[in-house]
Amino acid sequence: MEALSALRQASVSTDVVVFKKSPICPTSTRAEYEFKQWLAGLEDDDPVRIAWIDVIAERPLARGLTTALDVGHQSPQALWFSGGDLAWHDSHGALTCARFTEANGG
Repeated sequence: MEALSALRQASVSTDVVVFKKSPICPTSTRAEYEFKQWLAGLEDDDPVRIAWIDVIAERPLARGLTTALDVGHQSPQALWFSGGDLAWHDSHGALTCARFTEANGG
């Protein structure tokens, strides 16, 4: 899958977080709020690239990515790539500001 190859390549030099969400799901809205709170607290010297996937508008990409990774499709869901590999993934209530900080080594 071309998108997965691009994510892996991009994450070699800078971590990449893919945030999958549904625009009509309250759980996605809450997780997105937590994610944005975490993003707002990042320092300038802590670069992380972000990719957003709308699981309704981009269904083939959302499902194809998790299938290629052999990870169950969830929404909301975060997929964290570092050093060319999937380093962490989680979904739903586990997507908290504190959990993103922990995944980022803090």
